[in-house]
Parts: sequence; structure tokens; C-alpha cells
Amino acid sequence: MVFSVKTYNNINQIGLKELGNHFQIDGDLAKNPDAYIIRSQNLHDTVFPENLKAIARAGAGTNNIPVDEATEKGIVVFNTPGANANAVKEAVLASILLSARDYIAANAWVNTLSGDDVPKQIEAGKKQFAGSEIAGKTLGVIGLGAIGVLVANVARHLGMDVYGVDPFLSVKNALSLSRDITVVKSYDELYEICDYITVHVPYIPDTKGMLNKEAFAKMKDGVVILNYARDLLVNDEDMKAALESGKVARYVTDFPNPAVMQMPHVIATPHLGASTAESEDNCAVMAAHEISEFMENGNIINSVNYPNCDAGVCNTKGRITVAHRNIPKMLNRFTEVLSDEGINIDHMTNKSRGDYSYCVFDIDSDSTQEIADKLNAIDGVLKVRVIK
Repeated sequence: MVFSVKTYNNINQIGLKELGNHFQIDGDLAKNPDAYIIRSQNLHDTVFPENLKAIARAGAGTNNIPVDEATEKGIVVFNTPGANANAVKEAVLASILLSARDYIAANAWVNTLSGDDVPKQIEAGKKQFAGSEIAGKTLGVIGLGAIGVLVANVARHLGMDVYGVDPFLSVKNALSLSRDITVVKSYDELYEICDYITVHVPYIPDTKGMLNKEAFAKMKDGVVILNYARDLLVNDEDMKAALESGKVARYVTDFPNPAVMQMPHVIATPHLGASTAESEDNCAVMAAHEISEFMENGNIINSVNYPNCDAGVCNTKGRITVAHRNIPKMLNRFTEVLSDEGINIDHMTNKSRGDYSYCVFDIDSDSTQEIADKLNAIDGVLKVRVIK
């Protein structure tokens, strides 16, 4: 069987090679593809083809994908958490240093100088760009996921006192944290003590505008805020007021917009956090691996809308997957269909995530489209696939 993949945004070839010989990439079959691999492509106005089964985002955020719509159509959406973490960590580190030492303004000033006495001009004027050292300063990390953990650890190695907060801190990430990092229970505890605050949480309704006037009021005067996560985590109007008053000394953001560009004391970069050759390679490889595992074996790795599910490599005669709503008695209905067809289930994997579930059935006979159609006719089923 050959699977078709349509790509957007020039996905790196080193990743696409991971798909192997069972995949046709952007060929004739891509007019009705099995899967998309994308980076920044906005899919909100896209009509999904009937054949589409999966979307892999070569990056962490999925705001450019209508995830709810995809979920209702049984389309599994993947992202690549951690693949760009080192790139973003280095960007945040550079930004901490740039905000502590006014190198950007200093460089701009030096480029205005001319004449034979440039060295004298430099010695006379350099004091206006005097900065501070970061060793001994306190950094607060909001969100201790793949990026937040790396940022916290490297800042500690540079001599900063580091505090972190994450209500959903995983065991894996907790174990990855340096033992010298203090994890607090609330944002307020972090706000009160930190000289620098960097945010690394997803954009969801609960985090929209979380850095606002109420949050700024709880922070130290002259705090530096770094945002390499999402622009809408920050209330722009409140940030402008905080910068003008001096409550926030500097705002470093990777998401410039017209409002931000009118604010004083802003260092803005054009969404460069993950823009390294290594990061793009890592994201492409991970996205391709996710698509490969899903299309060839029905396994789900790093989905944002369906549960992760690992049924291994299909070694039985047939394998069928079912994406469905998480409602009572669904498994009974599935097994009844298979039993009525005289099919024995060798192995079954069932996982749930909120309102949705995913099943993998390994059976002792060939899977057929007729069986898939009968399963698909059950109320609450969203998509059925015959893997083998």
C-alpha cells in the first residue's frame, strides 16, 4: 500500500526521507492525501479532503490548525514537542543577556560614529549603555515543559537563582530539572521574587492574556519579561502601560505586532525562536516518524487531540483502527460486529482522552472494507481504518 502525503512550508528533506518507500510525497496522489505535514500553514479555511487521516505539525503549536474540526472528522493531529526545545532555549538565553546588557542600542549607536576620534567617542559615550550581570539574579520560568526545563537548567548553570511553576509538571520533566531549581505552587509566588520572567505555556483559553495588569502589579519593579511562547499570552495594552511606568523594564518578544512595535523598551525578534537548521531538521524527522507510525501501524505518538496509543507492529492477519466518541458501550458494539462476522480478536488496545477514544483491533483474518463500513455505521464512530 502506498500512502500519500501533502506538505506545506518546505518541510526539510531530511525528515521526509524518514517516511520511506511506502509514501508518495506531493505527487499525483496528494490531490486527495492521507496526511498533511505542515509548519506555519494556516488550515482554518481549508476544506479537508475526505481521505485525510492525519495532520502533523512540524513544531509545537497547533493554533494554525482547526483541531476541533479535525477531531470531529476523526483526523489525528500531531505536533513535535521538544524537537525545537534547544533552539528556543538558546534564543531565550540570548534574550536574557541582551536585556541585561543593552547591546542592541549600543551597536546602533556605534554605527552612527565616524571620524578619526571614534575610540575617544566610544570611551566618552559607553557609560550610557552600562548594564547588569545576570549571575545572582532571579529567573522565573512559567511552564516546565521541554523548553522550560532546558531554560531553567541552563540559567542555573549561569549562576541565576531559578524558580519554576507548572500545575501540570510531568514526572519526566520533574526528574530532568536541576535539583537547585525551586518549584513553587502558584504564579503569584514566582511574580513576587523574580527579576526575569520567561513564559513557556501553550495558548489556551485559560492562558489568554495571563500576563496582564493584575499579574504585573504582583511583580517586582523593573522586571524583565520574555515571551517565546505565544503573543496572546500577553495583554498588549497592559504591557504598554507597565513599560511606560517602569514596572516592566523591558519586554522581549518573538511575536511583534503593530501594538508591540509602538511600545518603549521592547526587544522584538521576527519569530526566530525555533528558526535553526537543527530545529527544522528535528521537527521534520519527528513529524515524519509520527505519520509513518500512524499510517503503517495505526499507532499514535504526540497527538494533541486523540490519546497516544502504541499497539506495536502489526503481526496478525488484519488490523483495524477506530476513532470514536468516548461514550458507553462502544467496545461492546465493536466486538459484536466482529463476532457476527466470525472474527476472533487476537489483541485489542483502547485508549481515551476526554470526549474521544481510539481503538486498535488485531484480528485473526483479513480486514475488509465491508467490516470497516459496518463499524463506521455505529453511532459515535468518527473514522475507521483498515491497516492490514
